Amino acid sequence: MEPKISCRGVWKIFGPHPERFFHTHGGAPGPDAFAGSGYIPAVRDATIDVFPGEILVIMGLSGSGKSTLVRCLSRLIEPTGGEILFDGRDLLKATPKEMIELRRHKMGMVFQHFALLPHRTVLHNVAFPLEVQGVARADRLRRAMEVVELVGLKGRESYYPRELSGGQQQRVGIARSLAVEPDVWFLDEPFSALDPLIRREMQDEFLRLQNLLHKTIVFITHDFDEAIRLADRIAIMNEGVIVQIGAAAELVTRPANDYVAEFTREVPRDRLLTVADVMAAGADPDAGAAPVEANAPIHDVARRVLRAEAPLRVVDENGVTQGAISRADVVDALFEDRSGRE
Repeated sequence: MEPKISCRGVWKIFGPHPERFFHTHGGAPGPDAFAGSGYIPAVRDATIDVFPGEILVIMGLSGSGKSTLVRCLSRLIEPTGGEILFDGRDLLKATPKEMIELRRHKMGMVFQHFALLPHRTVLHNVAFPLEVQGVARADRLRRAMEVVELVGLKGRESYYPRELSGGQQQRVGIARSLAVEPDVWFLDEPFSALDPLIRREMQDEFLRLQNLLHKTIVFITHDFDEAIRLADRIAIMNEGVIVQIGAAAELVTRPANDYVAEFTREVPRDRLLTVADVMAAGADPDAGAAPVEANAPIHDVARRVLRAEAPLRVVDENGVTQGAISRADVVDALFEDRSGRE
């Protein structure tokens, strides 16, 4: 499958004449080049693909470069160097006018702060990007109403933002970004300002929308629990560098370095890992015992495995044997040192 977005060796350096500094150091300035230079490497040599229909979550502590990278992908911030392809088209060669058109028609964006227009109703807030596009009034209001219903705000289309809860306001922001039917959806910590219960509800709503719409999504968060719920893949950034990309279980069980290990240390492994993540292929299972399913969470089968006298057979959704899971497999998975060292 061809990626929807390809990011190749992207840099973003802040400081006076960053392009000159970048090229003076051969397009790959090292840490020593930045020491005392007055330049800040917000994104360093970032390479990543985003595939059609996937949710890629970018994570990192404050200042890690995740928001800067996403803004580079849409050229809200100009990259200092590298290549960004959108459906094979090099965005860094697009003119400002072409980028405006791409953002208006192909990209949806939702940020932590809702930025709703206080003097407009829900319906007219949602219709605003279509108004900017020049869509006829009747058509844009019809489309806006469709999206208002999609995000569960039917009956509140005549409300003003001040009359809505925080979660409802965020739904308006989501609806507004969806009104243009974007190919790619960028979301920068959209739920972090919400109370925990509302945040959980918005995550559920987000997943419901994705199941309906199958958008290509780049989602920023600093919350690993949120990433686990939402992501197909997770990219972890540190000091402007993408240090590891993979599924949540891979990051937890095979961290690339100590930073990733520490970042994932508190993740509840029993609810994240499945039997398939920890089973032993080719082991000798107890053929007489009922098998366990490969996609079952360890949390659901741990008690049974720990009580069994012998390893239990693991089967896929078709009942075909995939391997076996033993007491030792469960203990190692749940209690090994998070840095990957015993």
